[in-house]
Amino acid sequence: MEEQIHSEKKEGTGHSHTHVLEDGTVVTHSHVHTHENTKAVINRLSRAIGHLESIKKMVENGRDCSEVLIQLSAVKAAINNTGKVILQDHIKHCLVDAIESGDMQEIEELNKAIDRFIK
Repeated sequence: MEEQIHSEKKEGTGHSHTHVLEDGTVVTHSHVHTHENTKAVINRLSRAIGHLESIKKMVENGRDCSEVLIQLSAVKAAINNTGKVILQDHIKHCLVDAIESGDMQEIEELNKAIDRFIK
């Protein structure tokens, strides 16, 4: 068993993990959560926010429910696609680092996040 104690410290856009191995060795590693698609993700989120504002106005103006539902569906699809981009970046960068360093906690966190995302 690799770790007995696990602590995590988040700073800015990155975080570090500290593990104490069974033999008492302390291992700390960190990484920053900036990826090649950060700008694209921010743009996608900005568009989704704008789209939601438009839907809010549709509701305020008493637009037809089916039109509102269609637009909500489009926002859900945009958010799901944004999540896929984030997941792909995370796998390419963070998960590869976690596997190389034996950080099972990072892998467990990703599994929990995926479970929540797909509900």
